[in-house]
Amino acid sequence: MRTYVLAGGCFWCLDAAYRALDGVTEVVSGYTGGTTVFPSYEAVCTGATGHAEAVAVTFDETVVPADVILDAFFTMHDPRQLNRQGNDIGTQYRSAMFYDGPEQKVDFEAARDRAEEIWEGPIVTEISPLGEFYRAEEYHQDFFAKNPTQGYCMAVAAPKVVKVRKRFAQYAKSA
Repeated sequence: MRTYVLAGGCFWCLDAAYRALDGVTEVVSGYTGGTTVFPSYEAVCTGATGHAEAVAVTFDETVVPADVILDAFFTMHDPRQLNRQGNDIGTQYRSAMFYDGPEQKVDFEAARDRAEEIWEGPIVTEISPLGEFYRAEEYHQDFFAKNPTQGYCMAVAAPKVVKVRKRFAQYAKSA
């Protein structure tokens, strides 16, 4: 099993899209990349803590290759948007990859390079060492599945899930 910590806008979207892939065994929504110890959602939303909304994605490489996990990351959000994703604005919504060692850093850089071939314009995804990862409040965990008719889920998260399922159909879980 491997775990990647990735940030690309609201963690509800990343969580939902990764849960749609076979081989993903766990997705934990949380906060990382900031300075406050044990930040709350409310504090992170102010942008003052420096944290990004992120997910820790644990997956089985014998089922889904690491490249698919990383390429899905660059499919489900726009890595050209600095400190935002759509209407979600602030450093907490930045595009970032947090590595836990030199091998992950190389993997992340290679994925960013592949993304540059797909996206027109400069990629602003931050690649940084992983610091402390704080699990988000329980109501954020698997939010999309718990709240499928919530407006944000329907308008923003659902299309991202569909996009990932379509692009990586051979790895998509049965609906």
